[in-house]
Amino acid sequence: MDKVYKHQEVEKKWYSFWEKKGYFTPKINPSKKPFTIILPPPNANADLHLGHAMYVIEDIMIRYHRMLGSSTLWLPGTDHAGFETQYVFEKHLTKEGKSRFDYNREELYKMIWDFVQNNRGNMENQLRRLGFSLDWTKQVFTLDEKVIKIVYKTFKKLHNDGLLYRSKRLVNYCTKCGTGFSDLEVKYVERIDPLYYLKYGPFILATTRPETKFGDTAVAVHPSDKRYKKYVGKEFEVKGLLGDFKLSVIADEAVDPKFGTGVVKVTPAHDVTDFEMGLRHKLPMKQVIGYNGRLTDLTGPYHGMKVMAARIKVAEDLKAKGLIDHINEKYTHNVGTCYKCGNVIEPLPLPQWYVRVKPLTDPAIKAIREKSIVFTPKRFEKTAIQWLSNFHDWNISRQIVWGIRIPAWQCIDCGIESDWIVTEGNTPSSCPKCKGKNLIQDPDTFDTWFSSGQWPFATLQVNSMKNYEYFYPTSVMETGYDILPWWVCRMIMLGLYVTNKVPFRRVVLHGLVRDSKGQKMSKSKGNVINPLIMADTYSADALRMALIFGSALGNDLPMSEDKIRAMRNFTNKLWNMARFIKMNSEFIGKNNAESITFSQSSSRSKLHPDNKNILDKTDELIKSVTSDFEKYNFSRAADLLYEFIWHELADKYIESSKERLHNNDKETLSVLIYVFIQSLTLLHPFMPFITEEIKTQIDPENKMPLIITLWPEA
Repeated sequence: MDKVYKHQEVEKKWYSFWEKKGYFTPKINPSKKPFTIILPPPNANADLHLGHAMYVIEDIMIRYHRMLGSSTLWLPGTDHAGFETQYVFEKHLTKEGKSRFDYNREELYKMIWDFVQNNRGNMENQLRRLGFSLDWTKQVFTLDEKVIKIVYKTFKKLHNDGLLYRSKRLVNYCTKCGTGFSDLEVKYVERIDPLYYLKYGPFILATTRPETKFGDTAVAVHPSDKRYKKYVGKEFEVKGLLGDFKLSVIADEAVDPKFGTGVVKVTPAHDVTDFEMGLRHKLPMKQVIGYNGRLTDLTGPYHGMKVMAARIKVAEDLKAKGLIDHINEKYTHNVGTCYKCGNVIEPLPLPQWYVRVKPLTDPAIKAIREKSIVFTPKRFEKTAIQWLSNFHDWNISRQIVWGIRIPAWQCIDCGIESDWIVTEGNTPSSCPKCKGKNLIQDPDTFDTWFSSGQWPFATLQVNSMKNYEYFYPTSVMETGYDILPWWVCRMIMLGLYVTNKVPFRRVVLHGLVRDSKGQKMSKSKGNVINPLIMADTYSADALRMALIFGSALGNDLPMSEDKIRAMRNFTNKLWNMARFIKMNSEFIGKNNAESITFSQSSSRSKLHPDNKNILDKTDELIKSVTSDFEKYNFSRAADLLYEFIWHELADKYIESSKERLHNNDKETLSVLIYVFIQSLTLLHPFMPFITEEIKTQIDPENKMPLIITLWPEA
């Protein structure tokens, strides 16, 4: 054996060997129980980050079940990541002095497609680099034609079942990114802003947004607020910047009597609560902020001004006219922002497609409560039910080019009020009503979560229906707890709706990878750890072990280069132990672990006390590690293996056996080889490369690679 462990050579050799031998590709065997995980698809727009390295948890489960003899599938794929990818690509265009507006739809789509395809291969090789034993013969892309067909079929089914509608409602719109978002994608941040107390006829009312006053169509009070009961249902005159105007007073329970003076202005086109009040009281909508983030022509001299500039100017002009009673300069409130660019979200009226979620969430909640889907850690079961119980109807339209275009057409000849023609992707030949051929397709694309919400059954169905029938429902969905509402809940909803089966039997959630101080990693903070650099420097095995060691599922994981370096030291310890064993094997002779049967029979009593003791402790290790695997307690299993190998085996047993080995004690050598190989076998799911290499080096006559060696039994 080489004096120094050369991890880069070893890791490249073994991954190539495993893949070429087909060990990652399971066979459909009705007599075997399948074990299936669908890889949460990484975005196709960038390299892997440290969060992706947490796929190691899935690889541990996959390797364990493969060693149990199960027909084990880990199916890989990549997500087109609609908005995310277009956002990244637009930043790329900006560096070249261009923007998305310089290209038509087809040109922009083709450019993003090429950008993604160039990156996909690189990202897939990075997954290989980290040792992830994925079945590459079955990999799927969310924009594969067969996947798109399944997404279209689901959309059509929702439409036919009355679970889909198109409505002009307020959407969370980012005027910088140029698209709307679902409620889950809005990031709320605490801010301190001025709270303006405006004079509105007989009232004084508070608002943080005086620039929207041009869109006011009523004022509202709470029905039980005695202060204002005499005004309800009446109309009054308001002095304004564009002349006097009249507003009516409505009573609505949505009003908080404790906010400001208990009177609020109602702007249905620019506030979600106001929009709902507008529907209830049949108020008109006046849009005074455009999709470009500037005031519309309804605002007179303020037309074309950006929102913040208009806010300041309108406040100044109101003050000059004596229409501001006073200002609270330090009002603390939460403001919705774009989770990607940080721009303030504008609630704007826009026609969008919505999924009625109530008929979908009820079966999902039932499945969780009946334990058809089990959560690990258990506390996330309650969290999932809370999310599912409070979902709003799901806006699935996105105003971007990159993605799956919505298969809905409208007849221009019939007019804008005509019914939408929904298909399974095929372009209608003519309008069903007027038979005209002047049809136009909805320009929007699907929310990425709509397509990825169908990922478990879609990935298996596009490979073959035999794969789907055998491997579905999948065994485990493992991912970060942060996307529980975004993705996991939606997969449960859509999986049950489309297949009448749960998409997975168990949800396993890990925490977020933080820096050593518990802070979120970001380039601006300079605390990002690149997993590929760490794998190149310290080995993929060291990185994998560092991510698992001392980190309980569901809890955030502090990570540092020092921790990875410590696990590299563990690989060196393993290597040196192997060199010691091989040296003694060559010195004593060809004797190996097969010479003696180390069962729990009475024959053990004849062994040297140290040999019997280490064998007994090995049995306990096997039982404990197996139990931890079955309970998804991978961190504890890793801790046990680390402690046993380094301290119990190396520091104690090997040290105490050196004199016996020096005296050609074949029994001790056999016990040592047996215990070490058992330890390597248990360690293999965590550190597959070095364990495979060492096993071959010290046990060359046994040609069975660890990847398919059966899991030890005590």
